[in-house]
Amino acid sequence: QVQLVESGGGLVQAGDSLRLSCVASGRAFSRDAMGWFRQAPGKEREFVAALARSGSTKSYADSVEDRFTISRDNAKNTLYLQMNSLKPEDTAIYYCATRYSSDYERTYLEDYKYDYWGQGTQVTVSA
Repeated sequence: QVQLVESGGGLVQAGDSLRLSCVASGRAFSRDAMGWFRQAPGKEREFVAALARSGSTKSYADSVEDRFTISRDNAKNTLYLQMNSLKPEDTAIYYCATRYSSDYERTYLEDYKYDYWGQGTQVTVSA
């Protein structure tokens, strides 16, 4: 059974940093493309960042470009999201997602293209 478990969320002040982790189990995730999405209260889930199977090609939402960094450690089956210079508008539940990808360099920005999801971790940024 495939399982994704996020951690690392919390309550921080504007300008602070957080690192989210997503530990995957149930299969070899080295063949997967992975991503982070978030959902704020009253809003739809939105794309945050995506990482290709190679670990080299990355995509970011404009709102987080230059502040967030997505990375992975295949040996630990873990996906990370380093979030710097956090803003109140970053407040949301953050979800990681994964899917098999035959293309080593493709990233997936649409949530419906992912097969497996974690339960989410809350990030709250106060002004």
